[in-house]
Parts: sequence; structure tokens; C-alpha cells
Amino acid sequence: MEMLLHGNALLALAAAVLWGGGDFSGGMGVKHAGGTMGAALRVILLSHAVSLVILAAIAWLRGDAFPHGAPLVWGLVAGAMAGVALACFYVALSRGAMGASAALSGLLAAAIPAAVSAGAEGSPGLLHLVGFVVAGVAIWLIAAGPNPEAKPADRGTIWLAVAGGVGFGVYFVALKFAGSAGVIWPLVTARMGSLAVCSLMVGGLSLLTKTGEAKVQMTRTVVMWAMGAVLLDSSGNLLFIAATRAGRLDVAAVLASLYPASTILLAAWTLHERPTRRQGLGMAVAAAAVVMITL
Repeated sequence: MEMLLHGNALLALAAAVLWGGGDFSGGMGVKHAGGTMGAALRVILLSHAVSLVILAAIAWLRGDAFPHGAPLVWGLVAGAMAGVALACFYVALSRGAMGASAALSGLLAAAIPAAVSAGAEGSPGLLHLVGFVVAGVAIWLIAAGPNPEAKPADRGTIWLAVAGGVGFGVYFVALKFAGSAGVIWPLVTARMGSLAVCSLMVGGLSLLTKTGEAKVQMTRTVVMWAMGAVLLDSSGNLLFIAATRAGRLDVAAVLASLYPASTILLAAWTLHERPTRRQGLGMAVAAAAVVMITL
């Protein structure tokens, strides 16, 4: 049991590292595509479509059985929630209050699976509970660092961030239940759900878009960044599903929700964006949380 717990934690931490890289790549793709909501949705559609084709081919070559019943439904629900959550999250970020939006979404994304896991699997123990709280503090410190260009979050932006966080939290839970059918097919079905929802959003956005607004620029650079997001995000999702199969959902979700740290480190390395003192403190607090949760 102890080995499963440690394997669970290691897989979740690896997922956090890859998710952070995927967010960085996806964000750069959206930036080069024009930085609009339409650009974000099209980058998501491209990356998720490529992910769907590659993962479905791998599952078919492995001879894995396509899921049916509850696992299939949970996979589709996970994808639909991910699509809605990403859309809400990107809109919140586009309004300027990036720190508050990212922190609030990250905290809810960790708290909801932790609550579901505690109800289904029982209390994880006092040390782990303290570790979860410390991890929440770390997420807030890392994601909500001061930004001189940030705008105050209005009520609409807060509700969008809440919707994004709830969506991500439900996504984590749904992937856990979909994971009973294996590792690869649950993510394939989730991609089906996200592609359906994001396609509807793109269609609705096209109807509302006024003539003369900036068009989405799907250049070679955008495609390359999107392909980077495909590799990193899909790998992170597969590791997260494996983590939920190897141990408790709350441990996997809370540790995987530390992904903003790797995004910040990548930005510091490639864009020379120096982390703030508050973010550095958050990373140190995150390390302490990891120790508490994995003991």
C-alpha cells in the first residue's frame, strides 16, 4: 500500500510538470494566433484533435477494448467539462486579472477532487490533510503573484474563474471514474467530449463575431506550439489517470494542481521572466506540501 501511495504521488507530480509545460506551449500558441478567445478555442481544437487521432491509433494497435457504459459516459463528461472549463478560464485570463483567476481556479480544481475522495475513500490522515492545505497556500502564492499590469477582478471575472475551477475539478473526478476502463481510451473519450463542446463554442462565437475584427492567425509557429501542447498535455493526462489508478484521488489531484510552478519556471528559462519573491516562496511551500503528502 505504501508503494502504491508513493507511485501515485510520483505520477501526479510528473503530470504537474507536463501540464505546466503544456499550458506554457498552449499559451504561446494562443499569443501567436492573436490572443483572442477565438484563437484560444482554435488552438484547443487543433491540439485535442491531433491528440484524439494519435491516442486512438495507439489504443487500437494495442488491442484495447473501447469502453462502454459508465466509463464511456464519464470520459465524455470529463471532456465536456474540460472544454467548458478551458473556455471560461481563457475568458477570465483575457480580462486581465490573471493572477486571481489562475489561483482561484487552481484551488477549486484541487479542492473538489479532495472532497470527493474524502467522502468515497475516507480521511487521508491528519498529515495529508495539513499537506493539502499547505499545497493550497502554495498554489495561491505561485499563481496570484503581483503583476503591475494586472487589472482588478470584477464579479463577472470571478464567476468565470469559479466556473473554470469547478470544471477542472469535475474533470479530475470524471477522469478517475473513466480510468476504470484503462489509461488511453478514457483520454480518447474525453477528447471526443472536449472537441464537441469547443466546436459548438467556435460556431457560436463565429455567429457573434462582428465583421472587421482581428482574424485568427494559424501560422506554422502557432501549429508548432500547439503540437508541443499536444505532447505535454496528453502525456500529463495519461500520467494523471495512471496516478488515480495507483492510489487516492485527492493525493493525485492536489499534487497535479501544482502545475503553475513548472509554467513559471519555463517562462523564466525561455522568456527570461524572473519569478517574483512571492512565487519563489510559493515553490518552497509547495516542496514542503509534497513532503507532507508523500510521507
